[in-house]
Amino acid sequence: MATIWTYAEVVDAKLASISLEILTKAAQLGDASTILLGSAPDDAVQTLGNYGAKKVYRSADAVFDKHLVGPHAKVLEDLIKQHQPDVMLFGTTYTGRDLASTLSARMDCGALTDVGELEEQGGSFVATIPALGASYQNTATLVNPGTKLMLARPKAFEAKPVGGTAEVVEVAAPSDASLQRITVVDEVVQPPEGPSLEDANIIVSGGRGLKAAEHFQMMRDLADLLGGTVGATRAIVDAGWVPYALQVGQTGKTVKPSIYIACGISGAIQHLAGMKGSKTIIAINTDPDAPIFKNADFGVVGDVFKVVPQLIDEIKRRKGA
Repeated sequence: MATIWTYAEVVDAKLASISLEILTKAAQLGDASTILLGSAPDDAVQTLGNYGAKKVYRSADAVFDKHLVGPHAKVLEDLIKQHQPDVMLFGTTYTGRDLASTLSARMDCGALTDVGELEEQGGSFVATIPALGASYQNTATLVNPGTKLMLARPKAFEAKPVGGTAEVVEVAAPSDASLQRITVVDEVVQPPEGPSLEDANIIVSGGRGLKAAEHFQMMRDLADLLGGTVGATRAIVDAGWVPYALQVGQTGKTVKPSIYIACGISGAIQHLAGMKGSKTIIAINTDPDAPIFKNADFGVVGDVFKVVPQLIDEIKRRKGA
């Protein structure tokens, strides 16, 4: 049976959703283990076992919280060389990219990024990688001997608990001072607007069709009424209307909500790459030929400044507000 390892990230004192997504996939492909370094919730090991990890390689040493990639990469490199898993999976996050690229250089091997699907075929691991805003799907394999390094797209795999338990394998933190040259001195957290985009069940997104930054408040009002959160296209993020944390798309976040409402969004392939997996897409746009309508389940050809306020009023009426 293939051995698939993953790297577990902790964000805001909880396991990152993508860590559970890639662990679920690893358990489906073979014998799954994960590496958990630094501070983590008390139930982290239990949760990782529940999502398919047979072993959790664990160190809670503070060195992993105080310093950037150096200590993490050293531990991963040593564990990989000792145990030779078939695949080492990371999430496509800042930390995942940093670690995978460092390991790729240290181990003199390649890495596949932006993986949207992964399967074993004839003893090789074949990754499906979207291209040109997910308009095309390419397949790729790594031919280097030993462990294959891969980074998966957020929401590429569905996180599913399987009810298992994990054995904890304690690992020692590196003491080499040369690995501690980069120190974390401060962290600035962007306050979230409602639920996180990646976990939101309902997302109301605005695009260039809103015409001005002050009109984005309509998106917030509608999202609040629906119990969702807001998203945005790259165009209005670049214009400074909303923070980068709200960007959905190829260079932003990938989301898969139950409902995605696109307001004043034309539907460029870069934006579609981040939201086309939504279960239900509702588009509001004045242009009947806008590309977004080709991907929408429901479309309203109309002025967003008339449609959205009417929708807000109707929801309030039905809620008795």
